[in-house]
Amino acid sequence: MGMMLTLFQLLNKVCIRILKSKHFGLRYFLGIEFARNKEGILLHQRKYALELIPDVGLAGSKPVHAPVELNQKLTTVTYDDHLGLNDDSLLEDPGAYQRLIGILLYLTITRPDIFFTVQSLSQFMQAPKYSHMKATLRVVRYIKQSPDLGILMSVAESTQLKAYCDADWVACPNTRKSVTSYLVQFDNSLILWKSKKQSTISREAEYRSLASTVA
Repeated sequence: MGMMLTLFQLLNKVCIRILKSKHFGLRYFLGIEFARNKEGILLHQRKYALELIPDVGLAGSKPVHAPVELNQKLTTVTYDDHLGLNDDSLLEDPGAYQRLIGILLYLTITRPDIFFTVQSLSQFMQAPKYSHMKATLRVVRYIKQSPDLGILMSVAESTQLKAYCDADWVACPNTRKSVTSYLVQFDNSLILWKSKKQSTISREAEYRSLASTVA
């Protein structure tokens, strides 16, 4: 790593001298923007998010302050059929839902605040219903409220590693499985986060969540 950095610095000096240019650092890469300030480097996808909003017809919509409705439980068609529910039909164009989920998954690179919701919605890509699309569009309205949120990579000199985990017991109404969520911080910088269904049904959901975090 040290040798690569030295070679980069040498190449940078040569280019500046020959081309009479200046090096301002990385600003934009694959839809991710890098903004430097005295606190560190902010990684965000503001441009990517702002382009998404009119693409899905929500340019004139009202922003919301949460990516998901309180106590909302999304179900599969199989689950609805089992309970005799028929007030929520399949989407005529599942491809539109699948494309939107793909875009939102890419946004989670710098938006851990929507990761849990998008991960949950991605489970219905095979047979999405109108309720799933409505919930997905709500995520876009939430993004509209704060399109420039991102991850700050702090310049503070610290080596403290912190991890947080939790579990939502029997969170999935379709499988009765619990959901594990965790995040890891290095100093004040968020470096890892994940949310997934547990592989087994267990009353010890919190212990399994802790085990996944430290594994």
